[in-house]
Amino acid sequence: MARQIRKASPSAVPSAGESVVEASSAARSAGRQPPVDQVSQQLCQRVRELRTKRNWTLEELSAACGVSRSMLSQIERQQANPTLAVAYRIAQAFGMTLGELVETPGATTRIDVIRSDDRTYHYRSDRHCRIRTLSPLHLEKDVEFYELALAPGGALRSAPHFEGTREFLTVQRGRIRLTSGDDTTELGVGDSAHYPADVPHAIENIGRGEALVFLVDIYRQG
Repeated sequence: MARQIRKASPSAVPSAGESVVEASSAARSAGRQPPVDQVSQQLCQRVRELRTKRNWTLEELSAACGVSRSMLSQIERQQANPTLAVAYRIAQAFGMTLGELVETPGATTRIDVIRSDDRTYHYRSDRHCRIRTLSPLHLEKDVEFYELALAPGGALRSAPHFEGTREFLTVQRGRIRLTSGDDTTELGVGDSAHYPADVPHAIENIGRGEALVFLVDIYRQG
């Protein structure tokens, strides 16, 4: 699923004079602080990896975070040490916390929480269909987990995903009709199905009330 790029809000942005090393220190309350150059190098590499994984151009990332294309290019080539304010805006564009962005190898693991009212994870919302991402955005193109709500008569119709992609679906509420290629079946509460998603496929609400479905996309590796 293609994701809409969201521009980071300038509110609550840290002071531009602070360095990303200070951000790493604040984000990691326990454990030994790695050297400054290691933190900066890790951040620069991570920005490039995240942008490449989302198939964003430098211009698209610049539009999403409000940091100039030239500055982003220098960061990715490890020719610039981003300030805390710049790192914060980049993290917001990727839907991550500052601590996640500057995370270094061997750092303490943490619990990632996606709040129900976090609009960053609301992929689509209209009177027919609501889709909320339940998996961290940095896992995209590996596995994607969605909550799908369909109004009566509503449907989610999808073009083929990458070759080898499969979907796993569980009906939490209501009744749906599932179509994958030329195959069709009906599912009720508690029913689950898995099916090829590299062909045209659709999920339709055929009940009288709202249908709620949990959907997982698994992409073939390699």
